[in-house]
Amino acid sequence: MQRSYNWEIVTSLLAVDIGNSNITIGAFDDQELTATWRLATRETRTVDEHAWALQGVLRSKGVEPDSFDAVVICSVVPPLTEAYVDALAQLTTVEPLVIGPGVRTGIRIHYDRTQDVGADRIVDAVAAHQLYGGPLVVVDIGTATVFDAVTADGDYIGGAISPGMEIAADAMFRNTSLLRRVELIAPDQVIGRSTVASMQSGFVYGFAELIEGMLARFKMELNPDAPEDVTVVATGGLANLIAEHTESFNHVNPELTLVGLRLVHEMNNA
Repeated sequence: MQRSYNWEIVTSLLAVDIGNSNITIGAFDDQELTATWRLATRETRTVDEHAWALQGVLRSKGVEPDSFDAVVICSVVPPLTEAYVDALAQLTTVEPLVIGPGVRTGIRIHYDRTQDVGADRIVDAVAAHQLYGGPLVVVDIGTATVFDAVTADGDYIGGAISPGMEIAADAMFRNTSLLRRVELIAPDQVIGRSTVASMQSGFVYGFAELIEGMLARFKMELNPDAPEDVTVVATGGLANLIAEHTESFNHVNPELTLVGLRLVHEMNNA
């Protein structure tokens, strides 16, 4: 059945964040994020299948792929980077900017091997510092739980990586005989009265405590004279869930990476 739309989304920049679990897509009209989409990450898809899936989700909100003036891509899944570039070539004549070595980001990276820092971590740091200032810590709560430290001057100085809730849940399910998969929601109390509630408590409240503890340590190292002045920005697919059970976050911005992609694109096209 033909679908009709009673709105029009004006687009100029398509931002694509290819993560380990999801591909997050955003459409920008100038500085305004006008629409977002999310696809499951599937490395086994062909280029044609990626193009078909991307075209389908864009059109679900009345957006044509060839309506964009520019495209920017951030990827932590190398096999999908080239596949998405090729897929986009089927849908638009615009050559995408792929975040990587040689791309201007506006921040200095203090890391033993700068090429080892995930592109999404740098993009998040760019966006967080631009939006909220520093010193700051970005905590990305997704497939992994990632902490990144940025100085007041906007220098990226490193971070920490721990398993995410979904990875922990999958590992527990695979390696135990009597425990099953559970929905990642917070039970009413920390002391679970059932196996399901006990697991949910361990995941949600346990990770909230992990994050609070790591943030306290980060603040002391990043700004020892005034750790309370360090801003904490949470992002990622599970940020809102954890935010309900901690007071450690100053800002929650699930679209931080998309905003960072826009900012980096602007720096490289000024």
